[in-house]
Amino acid sequence: MTIARAHLVDPSVTRWYHCITRCVRRAFLLGEGPGDRKVWIDNRLRELAQVFSVAVGGFSVMDNHLHVLVRLDLEVARGWSDEEVVQRWGRLFPPRDQARQPLPVSHEWVQWRLKDAAWVATARARLQSLSWFMKCLKEPLSRLANREEKVRGAFFEGRFKSVAILDEEWLLATCAYIDLNPVAAGIAELPEASEHTSIKERIEHVKAQERTEDLKAARKGTIAGSTASAGLEESHWLCPIEDRRQLGSSREGMLEGFSLGSYLLLVDYTGRLFRDGKAVISRAVAEVFERLGTTGEAWQARLEKLSKGRLLGRFFAASRQRLREVAQRLGLRHVPNLGGCPAT
Repeated sequence: MTIARAHLVDPSVTRWYHCITRCVRRAFLLGEGPGDRKVWIDNRLRELAQVFSVAVGGFSVMDNHLHVLVRLDLEVARGWSDEEVVQRWGRLFPPRDQARQPLPVSHEWVQWRLKDAAWVATARARLQSLSWFMKCLKEPLSRLANREEKVRGAFFEGRFKSVAILDEEWLLATCAYIDLNPVAAGIAELPEASEHTSIKERIEHVKAQERTEDLKAARKGTIAGSTASAGLEESHWLCPIEDRRQLGSSREGMLEGFSLGSYLLLVDYTGRLFRDGKAVISRAVAEVFERLGTTGEAWQARLEKLSKGRLLGRFFAASRQRLREVAQRLGLRHVPNLGGCPAT
């Protein structure tokens, strides 16, 4: 049964959402065509993350579908001046001439838009909307592909799927699952070799800073990892894995006290599960599970649930109680995926 997006996306319940969108007929349209459409998606995500008040925590672009993990930062959008709202909107939808060619965002155009307070309010709302974020990701590529192939019709399925992430364990499990999509599909042998994924993007960013040795040190354990990871993702367009605001960072990350090094350890361990069906829990990985308050068995069960078959349900949580709380808050009798949680 289709559920209203207002029930699926409620920042008062959670700011984190896993979005999945597929090509029509699940055809390999992202892996075909005269241009590199996967690179286009990579670049477009980077651009949108700098325009919307939506942080991208993870992504993977496959041949016939793509995954995006996002956080809605409503307070960020509320802090923008009206002029900044207009400037940001102009980056997405610039003024055009009579031939529909884009024009520069001029001072005169900005001042003209600022006269319409209702328009500015609408633009501000859209720049913090998950639906508009996905619309601005998908529609331009659809038009580009149709022009390239001289056809008409849909490129993506009309409605993207969004899954609300309700706790830290499912947030990390979802992020790892997204990054490991090419490994699970047999396209890549190692996570760091997975093209068009957020994990490769993070590693390449560290290499560009010539801090590979720091990254190696960050994979030795939770405490050492946090120290060595200092500043590794401060300037990256992706949302940092570790939330270091208590340590002086100006950026909000995903999890406080959970470093990029710890995440890479977790993904490496999980990748071995995908490839071999089993993996040894090292001391450093045991530290990670201890930090998360979970076990290797529980972690493996969550990743298997994600990787096998269709993603049924619209909410992910580690306990039934959390899902009951969300159902009550939304005025629903229950929320999907309740049966997939342990009876706690």
